[in-house]
Amino acid sequence: MSRNRIEQHPEEYREDLNPMYRAGENDQPNYQVRSAYDIKDLHDLYDFLRDDQLKSIPVLEEGQRLAQGATYIDLRHPEHGEFQAMGYMVAGPNHWYVPKSEVDFSLWNLLIGVDDSYRIGDLVRPDSETPGG
Repeated sequence: MSRNRIEQHPEEYREDLNPMYRAGENDQPNYQVRSAYDIKDLHDLYDFLRDDQLKSIPVLEEGQRLAQGATYIDLRHPEHGEFQAMGYMVAGPNHWYVPKSEVDFSLWNLLIGVDDSYRIGDLVRPDSETPGG
């Protein structure tokens, strides 16, 4: 059976009967992002990252739906570590979600607190402990 919203319910009842019509569906993500460089508070928390690195980290805009099963990290709460999103999750105002699929693997490893120089490549590990580590 096809999920055709037009035929599913009369128009005047559609929003009442299906307020979150697309929740749980797993399309290819089409993220609306800003770079970590554009978030000034993030500069203080991740002061060990260079500007070019911050510019290469996409942070989901508020209201963006997270792709079900995709891996993310919340740069505002790095102590929670990486996680796999569920279909109903949406980026809120108190989160800086970064999709793993959009970040270079060495930079991702640095963000999640990996200490192994083989896994972070030539990225500089700060002397002080990182927020994720």
